[in-house]
Amino acid sequence: MHTREAPAARRKTLTRAFVQFTRAADSLEKSYGHLQSEAQRLRCELEERNRDLSRSLEENARIRQYLTRILECLPCGVLVLGPAGKLRMANAEAKKLLETSGGANAGPSVAGETNACYEELLRRLEAEGNSNGEGELTWETAEGGRLLGVACAVMPDGEGKSSERALLLRDITEAHRLAEAAEAAHRRDSLAQMATLLAHEIRNPLGSLELFAGLLSDAATSQPDLRRWTDQIQAGLRQLSATVDNVLQFHSQAPPQLQDVNLGLLLREAAQFLRPLARQRELRIDLINTIGAIVLPLDPHRIQQVIFNLALNAFRAMTRGGAFTMRLGWADGREGEAIACRFEDQGAGIAEEILPRILEPGFTTQAGNPGLGLAVCRTVIQQHLGTLEISSVPGQGTAVTITLPYAGGRE
Repeated sequence: MHTREAPAARRKTLTRAFVQFTRAADSLEKSYGHLQSEAQRLRCELEERNRDLSRSLEENARIRQYLTRILECLPCGVLVLGPAGKLRMANAEAKKLLETSGGANAGPSVAGETNACYEELLRRLEAEGNSNGEGELTWETAEGGRLLGVACAVMPDGEGKSSERALLLRDITEAHRLAEAAEAAHRRDSLAQMATLLAHEIRNPLGSLELFAGLLSDAATSQPDLRRWTDQIQAGLRQLSATVDNVLQFHSQAPPQLQDVNLGLLLREAAQFLRPLARQRELRIDLINTIGAIVLPLDPHRIQQVIFNLALNAFRAMTRGGAFTMRLGWADGREGEAIACRFEDQGAGIAEEILPRILEPGFTTQAGNPGLGLAVCRTVIQQHLGTLEISSVPGQGTAVTITLPYAGGRE
């Protein structure tokens, strides 16, 4: 009995074990399937995260490149400096602005380098009190001295420390020059308005004084001593009149009022007007006209002004006994093409080094002379479509040749 029951019990035990094994296998299979699904999910999630990370890295790289392009294209220099002037970042404009004539001081191109150029920049900013603000400094470059506008700001890190500085650099040389030029032009305009106003105020009483001086001169014809005094008065008034006319002409630049003028007669009248000044200085005026009565479209007042200016310059340059000669003839001997008026003195002449500058407004070698006479002469002759040339031999004298176009006309 006992023998027959043992196999049955073993079968029952094996059956239960098999059932348990089957259940365990099913459970393992389910767990494996679940694990496989979870692994697949994690793999998909990881792939998605990787794709997002790749997109983020690409976007960061794109933004970095975009910001780098912006930084490189900025019209101002940008620097980020760490402790002791160590370079963190510098755009192309900063390197260009700080480039010096000595190659050793040129701005570095590799971040992290320490360079004397940037150390010098920081030292200069700190010395001038602009290390944390805005200021200007002169910087020597390969092209010469440049004026830089510098804005400096401290860059705190996340812990509140301030170990880095950001600097903006701008080349303000041209802007500074334009501002100075504008200021100078404003001052010149103000002075010109004041000078013109004063000249107008002086001109009216000056005309009356010249009239009375002429009457005194006529009345003193038979009295040599008195005549010398009247010559002095007339000479002074006519010099003052020429100065006033120069100021008005130089600052007004009004177009000439042309009319048919006998140039030979105009020269004779000018010589007569200048004789009191010549007598005062014991000089002689000679007029040589080789072409007679020639009529040209001229502004007689302005041409007289040119003659007076040239004569006054000649009188100042000569000593007693000298001669001022006015010659009227054909230009280059070509009859009928152009008229030449040549004004010669026997003065000290003009030094070769200053001859190119004597037509510049304000240039003068005589104290108290405004230096407008020759500049006005050139302007007036240019308004008449002519030319003015000056030649001089130091110690022998100066000659001014005026050439005017001639369209035909005689009286």
